[in-house]
Amino acid sequence: MIVDTQAVGPFFKNGFVIGCEETREAVLIDPGDEVDSLLAFAERNGLVIGHILLTHAHVDHVTGVAAAKRALGAPVYLHRDDLFLYENAVSQGAMFGLRVEAPPPVDVFYSPGQVVPFGSYDARPHHTPGHCPGGVCLQVGKKGTVGKQLFVGDTLFAGSIGRTDLPGGDHATLIQSIRTVLFPFGDDAVVHPGHGPATTIGQERRTNPFLVEE
Repeated sequence: MIVDTQAVGPFFKNGFVIGCEETREAVLIDPGDEVDSLLAFAERNGLVIGHILLTHAHVDHVTGVAAAKRALGAPVYLHRDDLFLYENAVSQGAMFGLRVEAPPPVDVFYSPGQVVPFGSYDARPHHTPGHCPGGVCLQVGKKGTVGKQLFVGDTLFAGSIGRTDLPGGDHATLIQSIRTVLFPFGDDAVVHPGHGPATTIGQERRTNPFLVEE
């Protein structure tokens, strides 16, 4: 699997291109201010992006969606419960003193059991509310296997968890999402968060101060 991660200011939010090394089909995850770098990586490596997948709709995760849609014409995916945030991206940006281009309409709302194929890989969304109502984890792996690459947005970080003081956030719901949705993927599952370095489920289960049980 080909994975490229980019992050730029002001939010230093991780955006991702994930590609199939065999077919060169790819997906784009959470295009923000780093969208041009992600698209350039895809072009340099002959990757054809067929889907724009959003883990959630906080402004730092959607500032590049309009540019990505123009460049790719690919469908945009989002959980329906975050539509209110997505449709208010411009006003979210204004709160930070930023001018944000309104994102295009959502093409596909995630549904239970959905599979997004690209080459020999699948991306499977799992609802992980708490940081926001429509947060999802994208489980990626080879077709016919249990995917162990988790693109979790702002649900879980190396040594921390997503904030819950924004509209629709709830701490107890977030902890439940981590424990009941993410932990069952196993200690060896790799976590690619929306900010900061990658980690593993095992590392966070054992050492994350928000998750270690007394």
